[in-house]
Amino acid sequence: MSKKLFLLVAILSLASFMVFAETLTVFYLNDTHGHAWAYSRWHNPNIGGFAYVDSVLEYQRALAILKGQDVLFLHAGDINTGVPESDLLDAVPDIVALNMMGLDAMTVGNHEFDHSNSVLQMQEKLADFPFLSANIYDKDGQRVFKPYIIKNFNGFKVAIVGFTTEECAIITNPQNTGNLQFRNVVAEAKKVVKELKDQGINFIIALTHLGVVDAGYPTTSIELARRVPGIGLIVDGHSHTLLNPPLKVNDAYIVQAKSWDQYLGKITLDIEDGKVVKADNELIPINLKKYDKTTKTYSYVGQKILPDPKVAAVLAYFKSLGSKKLDQVLGTTSILLDGEEKNVRSKDTNLAHLITDAMRTKVNGDITLQNGGGIRASILPGNITYRNILTVLPFGNTLYVIDLTGKQIMDVLKYAATVPNGKGAHLQTSGLTWVNDNGKPANVMINGKPIDLNATYKVVTNNYMAAGGDGYSMLKEGKNGYDTGYVLADVVKEYIQKLGKITSYDDTPRYVVKK
Repeated sequence: MSKKLFLLVAILSLASFMVFAETLTVFYLNDTHGHAWAYSRWHNPNIGGFAYVDSVLEYQRALAILKGQDVLFLHAGDINTGVPESDLLDAVPDIVALNMMGLDAMTVGNHEFDHSNSVLQMQEKLADFPFLSANIYDKDGQRVFKPYIIKNFNGFKVAIVGFTTEECAIITNPQNTGNLQFRNVVAEAKKVVKELKDQGINFIIALTHLGVVDAGYPTTSIELARRVPGIGLIVDGHSHTLLNPPLKVNDAYIVQAKSWDQYLGKITLDIEDGKVVKADNELIPINLKKYDKTTKTYSYVGQKILPDPKVAAVLAYFKSLGSKKLDQVLGTTSILLDGEEKNVRSKDTNLAHLITDAMRTKVNGDITLQNGGGIRASILPGNITYRNILTVLPFGNTLYVIDLTGKQIMDVLKYAATVPNGKGAHLQTSGLTWVNDNGKPANVMINGKPIDLNATYKVVTNNYMAAGGDGYSMLKEGKNGYDTGYVLADVVKEYIQKLGKITSYDDTPRYVVKK
């Protein structure tokens, strides 16, 4: 045998023992909720924004390609609801920007059902990327969305499968989802993974809107990884969790990038024979800042990012539409009106009190029942504009009035007492105070007097809860119910205009957890 032939045989023999290896970089966002533009939070001005995300994305994407890596850009759901300019335009600005940014796929989140079916269909047609969900079926048993897509990287086949939280059956507007089935995620995942494996897919990514929080979620991304082998990466959303490092459950890595495009996630995977042998995750801050209380100055977390000019120009056009009305000054506040998610979903806040008081005042009701998850942001000290109010209350809910007996109100509180902290069903009230005594309501007072189980009370809530949203199905048992047509955001706008200048607001607890 010649020396050249011997070397050729040796190389071929060695190659037969080599594993099939690939490097894949996945960029990801989740729960952006209309934050296509940069925005400010308490002691954190001008953060996020898709134009800024795109600057980082384009640089990092080019760098990965130069290194010979395959690249994907994914969104784990909830592009809708949160910023007035986006809400008024049915998230068209967000979708146009994501088209420009080269998004590969998005899973369907629960807030994609905040609008009518016609709006959701319009959004799908506008998007250059697919809306994925394998577990949403119509009443005839047909999937409503594409379950997955397959990307072929020179023979290395990657499947991206979408899954949506089964909670949608409870937490979305029944008018938009009443004819849909949100099937068990684990059961659907097992079917789809087998189907993909039979097709010779090399690697499976689950693009999920499930959340990693165990309390109250029907199927978490953690449970999906535990119970369904064959998934290598889960890009998750819904619980607004900052995961760095990623969770590792069986053979799957689980990532999530908090919310509101505060971070762009990037995970680079070395894959051999369909399994991840190395994972490097990075959450890149989008102009986040640290505040020094002593010097009252800011410093960047990471590097200062400049916007991509093309995306910025398109978004500037959308922002200009209707901005005059949105920037109308209604009043001022010298204090923070607290609408932070972790607070309004676990305890009383002054902003929750202001909103529920406004509702009760408008209809001269006895009590207000409002879900904490309907309050989406704080109002910072300074001028209060209509834009601020629509950011806090973006859903377009209306005031709904019903008559409930004291006994029926107790049934509401019995349910509310079981709602875990952090859930949108956490109850905010006006005219009603109560104690949660180990999961049971106690010391219930209505306008300073003990509740009378036989009396009838005029209750104001929002149309979402009145239809049974967030699990409050018992509200449908009330009598003489009617939708006032008053938009909640406009009711709060009117109330703030009457208050004028806010220097303090009642923060006396209306809800107490007995220890």
